[in-house]
Amino acid sequence: MLNDILLTPPVVFVVVLAVVTLLALLSRGLAVKSKPSEIKNDPYACGQEVSTGRIQPGYNFFHIAFIFTILEVTALLLATFTSQAFYLIAVVLSIIALALIILFRKD
Repeated sequence: MLNDILLTPPVVFVVVLAVVTLLALLSRGLAVKSKPSEIKNDPYACGQEVSTGRIQPGYNFFHIAFIFTILEVTALLLATFTSQAFYLIAVVLSIIALALIILFRKD
């Protein structure tokens, strides 16, 4: 009876959370204290100096990110469907195709 209660997901989550929190608090003493310096705040990219101006990503970046999200969700849904859910698969693929058509339409 006690084993059944101790192995439930909420109890295991709380126990693991407590252990991780305790380890994080104990490991703070092992960390090296850093000293503030101006060099640490400078931008750095692959060993090259970076201009301090902000880089604004274009909308094309967001389209690519959205396509990646759609493909990831599609893969996840198709991997978890069963063979009995044929109609549901067809509906989901239709919605995904519609989303891709809307994404690539020219205004």
